[in-house]
Amino acid sequence: MSAAPAVPSGPSRLWSRDFILTSLTNLFLAMVFYLLVTAMALYAVDRFHASDAMSGLAVGAYVLGAVVSRLATGQAMDAIGRRTVLISALTAFLLASTLYLLANSLALLIAVRFVHGIAFGAAATVLAASVIGLIPGHRRSEGTGWFGTSTTAGSAFGPLLAFQLTDAYGFDSLFLACTAFSVLGLAAGLLVRLPRPPRPEGHRPAVRFSLRGLISPAALPVSVVILLAGTAFSGVLAFLNGYAGQEDISPTVASSFFLIYGAVLVLTRFVVGPVHDRFGDNATIVPLLVSFMAGLAVLSRWPTTAGVFVAAALTAVGFGALLTSLQAIAVTVAPPMQVGVATSTYFVMLDLGVGAGPVVLGALLPATGYSGMFALLSGLMAVTIGVYWLVHGRRPGAGLRTRRS
Repeated sequence: MSAAPAVPSGPSRLWSRDFILTSLTNLFLAMVFYLLVTAMALYAVDRFHASDAMSGLAVGAYVLGAVVSRLATGQAMDAIGRRTVLISALTAFLLASTLYLLANSLALLIAVRFVHGIAFGAAATVLAASVIGLIPGHRRSEGTGWFGTSTTAGSAFGPLLAFQLTDAYGFDSLFLACTAFSVLGLAAGLLVRLPRPPRPEGHRPAVRFSLRGLISPAALPVSVVILLAGTAFSGVLAFLNGYAGQEDISPTVASSFFLIYGAVLVLTRFVVGPVHDRFGDNATIVPLLVSFMAGLAVLSRWPTTAGVFVAAALTAVGFGALLTSLQAIAVTVAPPMQVGVATSTYFVMLDLGVGAGPVVLGALLPATGYSGMFALLSGLMAVTIGVYWLVHGRRPGAGLRTRRS
């Protein structure tokens, strides 16, 4: 396959053809992820009579595969090229999507989930690293936010579609829908022209992998912040339905949480990104962390329909906007040649938080209860504000970030 022409460096406008295609490719990946993560535990129990632990493994194997691939993708992009990694990953993603219909045992299902996660992690990392080169330097946070809206749309509409398909047509229809979205993702990926990473004169891409090159030291401190925030958000993802059932809140209210979350988050894109680009990191990150902390506190202390809706809005302003704002910081503090590794470092930490969080929180749940767990997570976000200040906020330039073009 011949390489696509490189996009000129230093784009002058945000909504270019390739920015839109990159965002669409990411949207189709996100739709498949959220379609499956919503229904996979139930499918494992219904189809294979899996225990709670094994159904959890069927869900978590995907995240584990994504973490493994993200660690290697940063170096792979440098060694064999972004486009090669992307098309290979999207092809594997499509093939894995078709294998769910053929997995006739729980062991095979878990293996498919792991492989699917590897393909997802690689493709998503390439897209997140490459989109930075498609965004004008003075609109980096805004552009990253709009790119992240594709994931937001997947998180809002994926679970809703999953419930509708499985209720009306069964699980096979869910897997067919995932295959269709995977085809669309591959088609969009084949059309997009990825920018080449900046390299100093005479630099040759690495052809050998090294353990030292798996993690970006520059991006790691701020990535710890998203690890903690991702752990807190995993509590919402994993235990909101159980909490709603315990408090006699309608199941439709719990599912509406993510629709409100998605709608509010889209609205924040018009504000948070431009504010970040104009006023810098601290003026944005600290209020977002406070909003997420407040959302978790509301969820803990106000277990009603109104409380769930308010918590959804605060969480969208908090965690949803935080996700892309911290990503913009992670790729800014890293050297230009390490954007790929910095991106993979950031998402590895996010995946670890979201993937391992339910395991830790589930172990604590008998002692804390749902309300106590959300209160504990609100306290964790208070600690995270201090962590952010220590690892990044007090640094020169954090108040008004130095921008790279």
